Amino acid sequence: MLVGTAFLFLGGLGIVRMPDIYTRLQASTKASTLGAMSMIFGVGLLHPQWLVKTIVIVVFIALSNPVSSHALARGSYRHKIKPWTKENIDAYGEYIEHEGLSQESQDLKPENQE
Repeated sequence: MLVGTAFLFLGGLGIVRMPDIYTRLQASTKASTLGAMSMIFGVGLLHPQWLVKTIVIVVFIALSNPVSSHALARGSYRHKIKPWTKENIDAYGEYIEHEGLSQESQDLKPENQE
């Protein structure tokens, strides 16, 4: 449970210290996923009758946190929030412009079609 507490503290620190939404999402998602999983698994070890339930919760967290983080990052990108860099490079935006695709046509394009 101490390991989980440390990860959660570092995740909170990462939210405060990072310069933009994308790096904040990365820091908070990784830290909160590992922190919450460690804390909940620690509770399962302290109370063995809850172990199966805590393992199910840990699996749910492992599946849902990265998906929600991806959705937030994609929404931020669609609202034209640029990543913070010294040069402010947007490789994905350059790819879309180079291929002549708009964001809407990119979303409607079938997965197996190039």
